[in-house]
Amino acid sequence: MTPLSSEGVLYIVSAPSGAGKTSLVKALLKSDPAIHLSISYTTRPPRPGETDGRDYHFVSRQRFEEMLADGEFLEHAEVYGNFYGTSKGSISRDLLAGHDVLLEIDWQGAEQVRAHFPEAASIFILPPSFAALRTRLAGRGQDSDEVIERRLAAAAHDVAHAGAFDYIIVNDDFDHALQDLVAITRSIRLQTARQLKRHAALFEEFQRI
Repeated sequence: MTPLSSEGVLYIVSAPSGAGKTSLVKALLKSDPAIHLSISYTTRPPRPGETDGRDYHFVSRQRFEEMLADGEFLEHAEVYGNFYGTSKGSISRDLLAGHDVLLEIDWQGAEQVRAHFPEAASIFILPPSFAALRTRLAGRGQDSDEVIERRLAAAAHDVAHAGAFDYIIVNDDFDHALQDLVAITRSIRLQTARQLKRHAALFEEFQRI
């Protein structure tokens, strides 16, 4: 498959449910407004406090299937009986416009996205231990015991795919994990190829001397 060219940086962040991925991403976006969060589509109902168009685009299963048939998704997956998908058009437009985009998706979606954007920077968030993951999932108060057990059972499978990612962060201490995440995004922006393009006028100025 031919890679899609881009000007902005595409960040992919994945983790087992309950590893703290969403909290870390929100803190990163607050500290760095230059990164745009890609809003995924989902067929699951909103959780308390979630807003349509901000957290997800909440759609019916029929609407999701129509979009899928029309080829509107860059990636899609079924997770715990609900469907999730990322808009191909919105990602491409943002990147070509020079905007940095962050995708908060599972490892399956990350694999699909990397097939289109092999230059994307992929980051996997690990919980400090299985016991800590269980405590976090139970402490959220959002899922039934049955759902929590399903998420825990899936965690080992998710973690088995961490080796396919460019970076791994262990979220033991939140502030330290956030510093690691910020460091990754900053280092990617400072890559020589990106700096040569970003500061082309500066390099041309010195070449004229």
